[in-house]
Amino acid sequence: MNLTYLSHSCFLFETSSHTLIIDPFLTDNPLAQAKPADIRCDFVLVTHGHFDHVGDAVEIARRNDATVISSYEVADWLAREGVKTHPMGLGGGFAFPFGRVKLTIAFHSAGYPPAKEDKQSGFIYVGAAAGMLIQADGKTLYHAGDTALTLEMQLLGKRNKIDLAMLPIGDNFTMGPDDAVTAAEFLKPALTLPMHYNTFGYIKQDPAAFVSALATKGLKGRAPAIGETITI
Repeated sequence: MNLTYLSHSCFLFETSSHTLIIDPFLTDNPLAQAKPADIRCDFVLVTHGHFDHVGDAVEIARRNDATVISSYEVADWLAREGVKTHPMGLGGGFAFPFGRVKLTIAFHSAGYPPAKEDKQSGFIYVGAAAGMLIQADGKTLYHAGDTALTLEMQLLGKRNKIDLAMLPIGDNFTMGPDDAVTAAEFLKPALTLPMHYNTFGYIKQDPAAFVSALATKGLKGRAPAIGETITI
């Protein structure tokens, strides 16, 4: 399986049979090099309903006739935009043509501000935030989404042999580097990648320092460059 880091929390997964993109925040992302029109995929995975994770999901899904996999509320919301969706709930899993996806607990919020022209509406809340445990081609990947450090990660590590974990390190909105190192200790993945950092001023971090901190705990980390592909 090939995995390409597209910046922020967005990754492209190329399995033996299908291509998936998760949290496709490309437009208005100052670090993104790819554009929505560049993406070819069969499924679009969205961890939660914040603008920097829903991102270009609708445009990419429409262009590719792809199915969006997300929480029930986000899936219902995006289905109203005319895209195919598959709704899920926290703790639930489903076998897709490429493999299995399970929604995991994430301690975070999920919501969208109203349209600028709609001065009467309040913030639009769209269900619970989630992480995703993805199993394909004999590999298990964990994308934590946006989350605080949680003891539930210990359970994920005990019950699953995780080949790759993608953990936010930006702090301020999610766990920071120190908590992410503890999360990796809980999860015990073969490889950990940092995400959700440096896109905005609030979340400036040094990914190399995070990788070094992992090494002091006997854990393997890697901070891929934007556009870099890793084979796992």
